[in-house]
Amino acid sequence: MAEEKESTSVPLSQAANGGEDPEDPAKSPPSSPNSSTRKACCFVLQSWVSKKFMTGCVVLFPVAVTFFITWWFIQFVDGFFSPIYDQLGFDIFGLGFITSLLFVFLVGVFVSSWIGGTLFSIGEWFIKRMPFIRHIYSASKQISSAISPDQNTTAFKEVAIIRHPRVGEYAFGFITSTVILQRDNEDEELCSVFVPTNHLYIGDILLVNSNEIIRPNLSIREGIEIIVSGGMTMPQTISPLERVARQNDRIPLNRIT
Repeated sequence: MAEEKESTSVPLSQAANGGEDPEDPAKSPPSSPNSSTRKACCFVLQSWVSKKFMTGCVVLFPVAVTFFITWWFIQFVDGFFSPIYDQLGFDIFGLGFITSLLFVFLVGVFVSSWIGGTLFSIGEWFIKRMPFIRHIYSASKQISSAISPDQNTTAFKEVAIIRHPRVGEYAFGFITSTVILQRDNEDEELCSVFVPTNHLYIGDILLVNSNEIIRPNLSIREGIEIIVSGGMTMPQTISPLERVARQNDRIPLNRIT
């Protein structure tokens, strides 16, 4: 008798629905067209809001980063001379920043002179004798020399594209110097190409034949921006300098004809 009662017992939810299982999709009532339209509209609206929100983030992110870094740089540079003005009783924001820029300008003028260059060389000689600091100084000087307006012998000469590390793959680099390799048959001109592997201060030095180097129409600063940004500032088209020169030579001929 107990077994018969257990088998005939029905849950209250099923009894209220006439014994039908609400989880059975075959027995559930069909959804109305209004609910389907409402769900589709909500999905489209949610997708549109998400897309526009991400677009706003993409647009505002570089602007926010630029303003943040600029504001931090102004406060950082302003902090060099602002304590001096605070002691003198001048509490004007930006006065230390202007003084710092003027100080950098005067240092550039002084170092460009013969006396300043001599004193700077003596100080540089002492820095290069320090065990740990000389490596940091050499790496930072190499980067500053590359973007310096005074192109000297230690700066990057040109942007180069070489086949590296395998056939069909190319790598960005900078030509630093040229060397003549003396052979038994004939001499070969090689270019020392610095290929950065970790941003700009660590890389490999490769000796490549000058005829196998592709020299694009990119400046040194554009090449540095491409490497530092991870290739995000890469132009859509890159042309060798020889092709650009040939196109410039053909322009007057086309105009005459």
